[in-house]
Amino acid sequence: MQLDSSIAAVVTGGASGLGAATARRLASHGVKVALFDLNAAQGEALAREIGGVFCLVDVTSEAQVDAGFAQARAAHGQERVLVNCAGTGNAVKTASRDKATGEIWHFPLANFDRIIQINLVGTFRCIAKSAAGMLTLAPLPDGERGAIVNTASVAAQDGQIGQAAYTASKAGIVGMTLPIARDLMNEGIRVNTILPGIFDTPLLQGAPEHVKAALAVSVPFPKRLGQPAEYAQLAESLILNGYLNGESIRLDGAIRMAPR
Repeated sequence: MQLDSSIAAVVTGGASGLGAATARRLASHGVKVALFDLNAAQGEALAREIGGVFCLVDVTSEAQVDAGFAQARAAHGQERVLVNCAGTGNAVKTASRDKATGEIWHFPLANFDRIIQINLVGTFRCIAKSAAGMLTLAPLPDGERGAIVNTASVAAQDGQIGQAAYTASKAGIVGMTLPIARDLMNEGIRVNTILPGIFDTPLLQGAPEHVKAALAVSVPFPKRLGQPAEYAQLAESLILNGYLNGESIRLDGAIRMAPR
């Protein structure tokens, strides 16, 4: 698929971090980009910067996702590109005890469900609704109707202590990538997933410098945090390369996460 002004794209979690970098890279080719996010101030500012449109969307809400796609398509037409970057995380042990008091507690199940609903179900909700829209499009000369890129995490394979919910949600994204690609293979829609390692995104930017420095040197090479622009570059490649389909690719400087 070529990226130019004839292409419309939706980027979820597009107001900051990996999503914002991807939105900027797509827009640099002339692509008409719609941003789905909950941060209206950042989303509207970025939309103005790239000539796109901001849609206030909580990916756990079917009504908001439907309204977001309707708004994006009214502005730009049916999207041929979807990049799913919306997500969140937490770190709580499955069960634990207070060493001082002996009190025992377990991971709050409502919090587990929240992570699954945002990261996994929210991603699938956007895929399903975007793919249904792509089916209305005529195929491009190469037979392609669309390309979808999802965001998992190296935690899908190397989950750390306290990451049961986060790892389950991201492993689910990896696990559904090939079946969805197979579901859509006869419609000319490709589906791939990126597993980022330790990236310099808003989730990390509030951490103390010594913590970020320690994380950076833990990467085999290059010994630094990943940059959102590097994620965007890989997302772009997955969209452009018509033979990449059903694949999940680590983008991590060869890191393998330790238990903690």
